[in-house]
Amino acid sequence: MPVWLVLAQLGATAAAADAPMAPPRGRASFADEFSGRAVSDRDWRFDTERNAKGWHNNELQYYAHPRTPANARVERGALVIEAHRGAPPGAPRDWNGQLYTSARLVTRRRLGYGFYEVRAKLPCARGTWPAIWMLPRTGAWPEQGEIDVMEMVGWDANTVHATLHSGKYNHRLGTQRGAQVRVPTACTAWHRYQLDWRPDAITIGVDGRGYMRVAKGPGDDRGAWPFDRPFDLILNLAVGGDWGGKQGVDDAAFPQAMRVDYVRYWAAPVPGSPCVRASSSAR
Repeated sequence: MPVWLVLAQLGATAAAADAPMAPPRGRASFADEFSGRAVSDRDWRFDTERNAKGWHNNELQYYAHPRTPANARVERGALVIEAHRGAPPGAPRDWNGQLYTSARLVTRRRLGYGFYEVRAKLPCARGTWPAIWMLPRTGAWPEQGEIDVMEMVGWDANTVHATLHSGKYNHRLGTQRGAQVRVPTACTAWHRYQLDWRPDAITIGVDGRGYMRVAKGPGDDRGAWPFDRPFDLILNLAVGGDWGGKQGVDDAAFPQAMRVDYVRYWAAPVPGSPCVRASSSAR
């Protein structure tokens, strides 16, 4: 989810592409098939950092803490991130008056170059804003970089977006690099959202077809290409916000859920690079 969004429309078409994508053969370096009884504390943490201050982009949700099955649970072999209309029960200390609850999960492992595949089914109600995206753990935005593997806003259901942000290329400047594609069954069927992250290019696609590609230019500095260190993978479902709430929120449609069948990552080691392998260190 883009941080500090100041525009009501993020969609970009500057990096449209059309290319095949396929996950590597062999065992993934990191995977969660969500086959257990609950969200794995070993693999995921719940991000609640800005509940008391309010979340970026003027979003309306309160993100739940661990062991809140109404907002995040494993059900029939899939992760369910579910947004509800209503205040969090018990008026927790970090509650800031939000009247929607949801969840935001972040990998405990830092992940770098390689191939990513997240099989998901999205919510389509007006006011929902599901996202599969990546950020590094330190640095100021947008200079630190951001990779948006999938975003969709409910008022424009079935249009999914892929976007890269950096110091020189971001929505504040109107220079963000990205693309969008129609996925007519995004909310009714499972689809594979994919990222191929290499030292010299980033390709994002759906179901084996890349629709966005950005290559590193020969003269690119970190202002243009900060994608050279490990990032965290984030799964969340926001409510409202400058983009997601552009046409309001349909309260009657809640609860709404993003379902994730699996998350898989195949590392692509590059000698001498900090993105060589998945790290198990927690934030």
